[in-house]
Amino acid sequence: MAASWRSRLFPTIKKVFVFGTSKRTAATEACKSFEESQEEITKEFEERKIELEAKAVEIYQASDAEIKDLVRNPTEAGIKKKSTAVVKFIEELVKIEFPGSKQVSEAASKYGVALVPAPIVFILEKVSALVPQDDEVDPGSVAGAKEATSSELERDKEEAAVVGEKAEEATIVASSPPSPAGNAPATTISVTAEPTHAKA
Repeated sequence: MAASWRSRLFPTIKKVFVFGTSKRTAATEACKSFEESQEEITKEFEERKIELEAKAVEIYQASDAEIKDLVRNPTEAGIKKKSTAVVKFIEELVKIEFPGSKQVSEAASKYGVALVPAPIVFILEKVSALVPQDDEVDPGSVAGAKEATSSELERDKEEAAVVGEKAEEATIVASSPPSPAGNAPATTISVTAEPTHAKA
């Protein structure tokens, strides 16, 4: 009975452990390969920064609060805890061809988020550099920013109207006809009539 158990079960257990070890080793190799390409990824990121910003912010704004927190403060513990949401976020970055996101997405799908946290942290840090860091204006959407911009435009219009009125007044004063005495300011002459005396 014991021999039968060993012959059937032991090879299966051994296979699981060997597979687990080889998967971990492969994930380590993937992380090492990604680390070697970080300089190239950073270079591409810097070259395409302006182009990527709007797209990355759009993906960030569409994400839930947990991912937003993780993007602003990426940690390996947080990535492991929210692995499903992280994979989804990385997949969205792949769609906009965010530098390095495809390699990270493939590694995460193949080996699991828990085995490739360092490359994910690297990508999230790059995204973090593009998104607004304070949520005072708007915690979850672009509406606050739009509202702030429209109020600034209104204020600018009001200031422009005041400046326009002052300029118009200056034009009227400048175009008024000169006084008869040339450039000399007009003086007011008061004439007092002397009383007439009745003849006796």
